[in-house]
Amino acid sequence: MAIETFHSAKTDIGLRRQHNEDRYLADPALGLYIVCDGMGGGNAGEVASGMATDAIRAFLSTSPRADGYAPEDRNVSPATAQLAAAVREANQAIHRASWINPAYAGMGTTVVAVRLTDELLSIAHVGDSRLYLIRNDRLDLLTADHSWVAEQVQQGLMTEAEAERSPKRNIVTRALGVESSVDVDIGEISLLPGDRLLLCSDGLTRGVRPSEILQTILRAQSAEAASDQLIHLANAAGGEDNTTVLVVTIDRSKPGSLWQRVIQDWFPRAS
Repeated sequence: MAIETFHSAKTDIGLRRQHNEDRYLADPALGLYIVCDGMGGGNAGEVASGMATDAIRAFLSTSPRADGYAPEDRNVSPATAQLAAAVREANQAIHRASWINPAYAGMGTTVVAVRLTDELLSIAHVGDSRLYLIRNDRLDLLTADHSWVAEQVQQGLMTEAEAERSPKRNIVTRALGVESSVDVDIGEISLLPGDRLLLCSDGLTRGVRPSEILQTILRAQSAEAASDQLIHLANAAGGEDNTTVLVVTIDRSKPGSLWQRVIQDWFPRAS
């Protein structure tokens, strides 16, 4: 049976920033969903995040079949290897642009990207934008932040509470475009009907606790309602950064549902 997705994406400048450097992409035809959080002087951050979303979609649009991608990690599928290759291509494009144009020197962006191929979700991630899975009333973080404070916590040098208060919490240790090559964290999971995904920039997670995120999504009547409320919570918590959220709901088409839609389109009910 086919899987259908319903999504809603929202981005907001927040209460402290002069412009929005976040970018997102939702392309259900490709099964592709992306959130990027740009960084750099002037408008370079938004250039980098925009280039990332465009380059990843272009790569997957021109080579939609994943059969020829031999994974470096034998534990992942060719589809996941292909998504990682698209992210690496975006890294090279951003890095080249930063060398060619002095105004873009030092620009970079985080990226969290997923692609749905049948029931398989491929994941590629660089930086501190996050991917959550909501399943069976639980919120599970599927990515690990590439940030200074996250590394300190992992090494036992800082507590989670200290990390939340640290003035260095916005320092990322890995981003697209900063170097000519980048390590891309990859993974994959099988999705189930009723699963929900949340891709978000750190504007959400800086001020909104995981428990609040979970309850907001569980109580929302739709993906759109959930994304609206999450943006509201981020701003209510201070709105220190741009915030982008992309909520995807997974559903399984019922047998005959496509044919039923065709019948309704061609033979509308009499008024």
